[in-house]
Amino acid sequence: MNRTWWLVWCAALIGCSGPEPAAKTEPPKKMEVKREVAPDVFSVNLDTSKGPVVVEVHRDWAPHGVDHFYNLITTGYFDGNRIYRVTQRYAQFGVNGDPKITGLWSMARIPDDPPKHSNLKGTLSYAQEGAGTRTTQLFFNLQDNKVLDKDKFTPIGKVSAGMEVVDRFYSGYGDWPPRGNGPDPAKVQAEGNSYLEARFPRLDFIKKATIQ
Repeated sequence: MNRTWWLVWCAALIGCSGPEPAAKTEPPKKMEVKREVAPDVFSVNLDTSKGPVVVEVHRDWAPHGVDHFYNLITTGYFDGNRIYRVTQRYAQFGVNGDPKITGLWSMARIPDDPPKHSNLKGTLSYAQEGAGTRTTQLFFNLQDNKVLDKDKFTPIGKVSAGMEVVDRFYSGYGDWPPRGNGPDPAKVQAEGNSYLEARFPRLDFIKKATIQ
């Protein structure tokens, strides 16, 4: 994934517009992309540095996106992920602590899913730069962001428990440059958690993501 991806995605996403010490990332056991079919409806438990969050995921909302999300979870991709961009509108994650693993999965783009639900507060959606560009990046909507619907940011599920936890994710660094003092997305991609732990130690993070 190159820097152009980040810049275009940044324009698309923005243009619609004391936590525990950081845990060390434990990368997935296998360096491989899985392609299993997800259950019709399932819940994901996110054990975060701020507390537990449960996301109810619906395959009929976005079959391609949900299958991909399911496989990312079952390989441990999200374990140790920093919630590295938190603004008034979004809480964003999806970069593995190990750049090699991020690079592997970032090549596994998935087909589009026509939006069936709006980007309301509490929904979880993929970031994308256009047709066929979704990979591993997702964001929680921290408010109603219906403006994203026309740009086909497709929700895959919603927070069913722990929205108060999501609302407390650390936002003190602000957006990424030049809009704020948050992490540089290119460095997040290239250096992973070594960069984030050293420069942005107060970021909240996902300790472990599991299927309920």
